[in-house]
Amino acid sequence: MSDPTSEPQPRPNLRGQMLPGIAGICLYMIFMVMINVYAAVKGAYGTGMPRYGVLALCTLLAVGIFGLLRLYKWGWALVAAGALLEASGDFIYFSRLHVGFFLVRACLVLVFFLYLVRTEVRERLR
Repeated sequence: MSDPTSEPQPRPNLRGQMLPGIAGICLYMIFMVMINVYAAVKGAYGTGMPRYGVLALCTLLAVGIFGLLRLYKWGWALVAAGALLEASGDFIYFSRLHVGFFLVRACLVLVFFLYLVRTEVRERLR
């Protein structure tokens, strides 16, 4: 039998092993990047600074997604910041427009952010 006073077993080295949730979050985020790039190219955000701002943010998020898929800390940081930015933007849209879709999407992305900041996820990054 095990002794309750014995020291806990050391955890195996998990660095470099991807969790399935990370891949799912990356798929969702790359889908959102593609939709926003398409909308920016078609002129949904207007012309000039807003258009190029959206394209710059999408570029940063796409680079972060591919970094997270390789389990780099900088990729994790970019995707976590992008998820928090998307959630806060959707909460602002919901507060102004009162469209339930934005609230649902904001809560979903907030769950993604909370998943990304877990210790189990951060331990696996390089």
